[in-house]
Amino acid sequence: QVHLVESGGGSVQSGGSMRISCAASGPTRTSVAMGWFRQAPGKEREFVASLGWSRYRQTYADSVKGRFTISRDNGRIAVILQMNSLKVEDTATYYCALKYESEWRFWGQGTQVTVSS
Repeated sequence: QVHLVESGGGSVQSGGSMRISCAASGPTRTSVAMGWFRQAPGKEREFVASLGWSRYRQTYADSVKGRFTISRDNGRIAVILQMNSLKVEDTATYYCALKYESEWRFWGQGTQVTVSS
């Protein structure tokens, strides 16, 4: 079974930076991408960023373009999300996910990111 473990998160003031990471273990050989989603209280889960393995294709939600960067961690099935210029509206639980073919099949347990004004 695939397991995703997230690390990082916490609290930061508006304008600050934070890094969160996700690493996968288990049968990940046929995965095609890893990504981040987030869910704020009372809102639906939304896509944040993803990284495709084959062409290192980085994709971002419009709301985070220019502020967030997703990168691969040392060639592992793992990614880092560097978040800069954080805003209060970035406050959410951030979930890591692993993609197989066209499905985000496995999910992490989530890590809380809180941005205060």
